[in-house]
Amino acid sequence: MAYSLPLLLTDDPPAAPCPLSLAAEAEAALVLQLQQGSETAFRTLVERYQDRIYRTVLALLRSPEEAEDVAQEVFVEVYQTVARFRGEASLSTWLYRLATSRALKSLRKARAQKRFAYFTSLLGFDNAVLHEKPDHAHPLALLEDQQQLRLLLEHVARLPPQQQVAFTLRHEQELSYEEIAAVLSTSVPAVESLLFRARQTLRKHLSPPFRHV
Repeated sequence: MAYSLPLLLTDDPPAAPCPLSLAAEAEAALVLQLQQGSETAFRTLVERYQDRIYRTVLALLRSPEEAEDVAQEVFVEVYQTVARFRGEASLSTWLYRLATSRALKSLRKARAQKRFAYFTSLLGFDNAVLHEKPDHAHPLALLEDQQQLRLLLEHVARLPPQQQVAFTLRHEQELSYEEIAAVLSTSVPAVESLLFRARQTLRKHLSPPFRHV
């Protein structure tokens, strides 16, 4: 799917809920098998969700290596804790919650390490300031102007965590407002507000040709 800045920054009405990738009955059966320790069920889970989870984490972390590590951690956590899964949310919602939670935790850790390295370098220690993340392929890289893409991603990364997650789930994973609300454990109006504020901030900081969108 090709993306454009006007499309990403245009306020859109709540979309109809996307159909779940697993029918309710099939999902319940899969969860039961997972809770019984079925390795086949776990492989099925990974095959069905690994790409979506990886792309969600990558959109937040912007580092393929870190995203791969975090995505693996998500599935390890699922394997270790699925016995406590009670179905209050759908399986996909639970996975997105784990993925976004771990990604934001990784971001906080990386920022703390970067600040520590910066201050120690000012004090004359051997620690060097961490290098900026390398440029790499990104799920939104279908934008024609890569400079605009980098600018957009830089400003998305500066959004408050909840806005960043909502924007990513909406435009990278194309989740409905209802699904995003479930992932964030909030209401649809709250999601609408998060996305509205995110778009307003992005419109404000992007280059003038795109502020009208």
